[in-house]
Parts: sequence; C-alpha cells; structure tokens
Amino acid sequence: MEGCGSDSPGRHQNGLASNLDPGHEPDVLTAGQAAIHAPAAMHVVPKPWGREVWWAVADQYVGKRLEVTAGHCLSLQYHRRKHETLYFLSGDVRLQLGDERRIVGPGYVAVVPPGTVHRMEALTNAVIFEVSTPELQDVVRLEDRYGRAAALSAPRS
Repeated sequence: MEGCGSDSPGRHQNGLASNLDPGHEPDVLTAGQAAIHAPAAMHVVPKPWGREVWWAVADQYVGKRLEVTAGHCLSLQYHRRKHETLYFLSGDVRLQLGDERRIVGPGYVAVVPPGTVHRMEALTNAVIFEVSTPELQDVVRLEDRYGRAAALSAPRS
C-alpha cells in the first residue's frame, strides 16, 4: 500500500512505534513527548447532562469533547480565570453568553472569556469541542438543575 511514509513494521522516522501486532495495540504510543492515545486511554467524566471526554490535558491548555443529551443543560456559570473556546460539532444548542441567547448548530464557535456568565442547553443530542486554559476546577455555578450550584453567601458589610 502506497502512502505518505513507510508502512513497514518497526519504528518510523518520527520515532513512534508502529503497529507490530494489530491484536495487541497499546492504549498509548509514545516517542519522547509525542504520543498517540487510543480511545480507551481517554479520561471520561460522567455528568448528569451527558459526559466529558478529555482528549488533551497540557500545562497551557485543555481539550474536551462535551456530549450533551437532548433536553439537558449545563450549569449557568462563569469562570474567574478560565478562558474557553467552544466549537459546536453536531446538534442544536440554546446558548446563553452574557445577556445574549441564541440557538447555534454545527460550525458555530463561541469565545467565553473569564467572568462571562454562560449556559448551554441541548435541544437535540449535541457534541461540542471545548478548548480552554487549564483551570479545570475554576467554575462558579449560579444555577444548576442537578443540585450542584453552591449556595452563594451574602456580601459582607
């Protein structure tokens, strides 16, 4: 089979091990800092609205695939430091971004800077790719239909 590079077993020029035994593929192939991750190696986080598949976790960014079940929504939330960019791959989503609300579908992109109140509701099953800065625990939930919003304390006088 002709291709862009060598199809012979062993190591390719880039140093990644090739598939020597198709029945026993490792979940992760590495060459220095480069890596190929099989689907079984992805970190999956079940959520009441669907699930997150973390496909990239690095010092300066995180990539997630959000799979949102029709009729479910994420929290009304904002982030203090985290900056997100969302790419809507499939499905129809009602997106709230600040005071704006609109229905978005495949191909739309939303940029969510820190401090922006936002929420997504899947009108149909939806897949959204999120790329963000790495502050994974930086979420302030204002409303959540699944009981995850923290009680907001009154400001001190």
